[in-house]
Amino acid sequence: MNEELITRLNAELEGKSAEEVLRYFLKHYKGRIALSSSLSIEDQVLTDIIVKKAPATRIFTLDTGRLFPETYQLIDRTDMKYGIKIEVFFPDYHEVQRMVREEGINLFYNSVESRHRCCQIRKLEPLHRAMQGLDVWVCGLRRQQSVTRKDMNLVEWDDMHGLIKVNPLIEWTEQQVWEYIHEHSVPYNKLHDKGYPSIGCEPCTRAVKPGEDIRSGRWWWEDPNHRECGLHQRN
Repeated sequence: MNEELITRLNAELEGKSAEEVLRYFLKHYKGRIALSSSLSIEDQVLTDIIVKKAPATRIFTLDTGRLFPETYQLIDRTDMKYGIKIEVFFPDYHEVQRMVREEGINLFYNSVESRHRCCQIRKLEPLHRAMQGLDVWVCGLRRQQSVTRKDMNLVEWDDMHGLIKVNPLIEWTEQQVWEYIHEHSVPYNKLHDKGYPSIGCEPCTRAVKPGEDIRSGRWWWEDPNHRECGLHQRN
């Protein structure tokens, strides 16, 4: 049933613009849809489109406790520009304390397994709570972002959370995203102007050199094929 639905939706929405895709889901899943925003330029574009079409739509983000000051500033700037309140979900502090006590404050540098544990506690568990009551979550994924995303589709089924996952910008280039940002005066993270194309937690993010892959500054000490936190793990 889920496979048939996803196939039908991809066929029905093939070739549609991001605005048209969002209009479809905002209409048919009103009250059961949310944007999961990492405050990336892609998610900021989606925020701009969604607020203009359906301002009551839920928009939430995850505060891992290790974000850049510029990211926190962007939350406030976005709220002020659009007159909204982005929902902020935090990790369970009991689990964070246990993890740090057992493996150290910067355990993610020790092994892929330890890094995944940190992402599980700081990101995946809060995301699970944020997803309660949803049928659809909107994401800012693009195929060009990394090797782990090149085979993703416009509409997918998320088995982990049991809902539809929509990637309205899946075919967009980075240039298209920036053109939209500048044309519509969309607020963005100032770290982008300092060589940070992809921004996550401060200890796990660094600036990249011109010409490098845009995701190469995330978990740079790991193999590129492992550089996902689990939020977008495919079945």
